[in-house]
Amino acid sequence: MSRIGRQQINIPAEVEVKIDDGKIICKGPKGTLDFVFDKRVKIEIKDKLINLSIPTESNSIELSAIWGTTRALINNMIKGVKEGFEKKLEINGVGYNAQSAGKKLTLNLGFSHPVEVEIPGNIEVKVEKNVITIAGINKQEVGQFAARIREYKKPEPYKGKGIKYIDEHIRKKAGKKVVGSEGGGE
Repeated sequence: MSRIGRQQINIPAEVEVKIDDGKIICKGPKGTLDFVFDKRVKIEIKDKLINLSIPTESNSIELSAIWGTTRALINNMIKGVKEGFEKKLEINGVGYNAQSAGKKLTLNLGFSHPVEVEIPGNIEVKVEKNVITIAGINKQEVGQFAARIREYKKPEPYKGKGIKYIDEHIRKKAGKKVVGSEGGGE
């Protein structure tokens, strides 16, 4: 049985949640999100609380996993429409920078050409010095776009140049050791 699936979800006052034919819809101050859930998971909304359950005779590991995942996705939807999600990336390296103009993000990462990335419609990108802030209401889309940007120039372990998450720690390796010659040889 899923421990996460059993937990209730509190609905904040400014968020409205509806279930409509196998789809859950969350409306809040930041926007609207919807999610088509598995029919085997039963969702009840009562007194600003959401309870999820599955049939008790089902001992399926797969259904238990779907139960917990559905609960986590609904919780993330409620948090997204209320507060939103944000990921911050840091660019390290001489001459490495980023500019945001309209729906394009231009990255100069030491290649012979700048890398231009199309920003999805429901994501906001801000660039301040060497920090790129990605914000939106859908946690999965924000995380996926941040991972896509990081993929263009992953941080390397010797000098730490590249794009990394602000809270990510890069373990640096020692470079080559220069062995000095001591004497004539034989």
